[in-house]
Amino acid sequence: MKEENVRPCCQASRADVEAGTKKTKASKVTLADKKVKLKERMVRLPGGEFLMGTDDKDGFPFDGEGPVREVKIDPFYIDSHTVSNADFKQFVEETGYMTEAEQYGWSFVFYQFIAPDPKFKVQKLPQTPWWLAVEGAYWYQPEGPGSSIDDRLDHPVIHVSWNDAEAFCKWAGKRLPTEAEWEYAARGGLEQKKYPWGDELMPDGEHYCNIWQGKFPRENTEEDGYFGTAQVQAFPTNDYGLYHMAGNVWEWCSDSFAVPGRPNNPSSKVMRGGSYLCHHSYCNRYRVAARSSNTMDSSTGNMGFRCVTDHLADF
Repeated sequence: MKEENVRPCCQASRADVEAGTKKTKASKVTLADKKVKLKERMVRLPGGEFLMGTDDKDGFPFDGEGPVREVKIDPFYIDSHTVSNADFKQFVEETGYMTEAEQYGWSFVFYQFIAPDPKFKVQKLPQTPWWLAVEGAYWYQPEGPGSSIDDRLDHPVIHVSWNDAEAFCKWAGKRLPTEAEWEYAARGGLEQKKYPWGDELMPDGEHYCNIWQGKFPRENTEEDGYFGTAQVQAFPTNDYGLYHMAGNVWEWCSDSFAVPGRPNNPSSKVMRGGSYLCHHSYCNRYRVAARSSNTMDSSTGNMGFRCVTDHLADF
């Protein structure tokens, strides 16, 4: 097998760090009397049969991207963009929810977002040295103590674990998409194209997603206009009217991560879409068929989510 087909993703897992256990138990989340008014952001997709996965040479067979197979999807509604900081802030204010990053007391932050000599504790990962386990990093202070989301309310919420995403969905009366639903939505009605908009990464020289430009992980030229996350409605939508189905932040799905011929790990959940840190030289996973995973309690500065529902009348 070629080396590029077994190259790991640029993710970090909480299991990679020995940093103690959660400080507190998770706050109990109940449905708030006031539900978020998010119906207008949801797009109805008709469902039907589509070709899922890829056998393309640019794919990672070791990730289980292939083989291409026909999958049938029932109609559903999906958020046109990922859950924003403003959305998550409302959720926390109404429920008092405490994320797992807060409970553990730390989360993973990309090293270039941290001062060379920070006053708070950081821990490097030998396997992925661009990730730092930063004490005090969580959704409201994404780069650790002293940072905030005040000027990023329209950016995707980050530092949310799979469990955190599930809690938000329950509060909002929605759910996480299945992996098949996510890929069906990302394809936007196109068949077996590499990206949500077609086979060219930059049609007519234009940027269609927020990914890394330059030499990963040392130099980001920011040619697409962003170093970290972009606004949830930045860049053109796909043909289904959905933003950022490639790049910006990884998105949690409901499924446990499974690859044919390998043991299933129910504690590892699927992530799709890639992020602002993905680059063709290392983590070419901003393609529609690309997939990755992480443990249910892990959180990083490039992981978010969007919600789906079967019926708008459900909330």
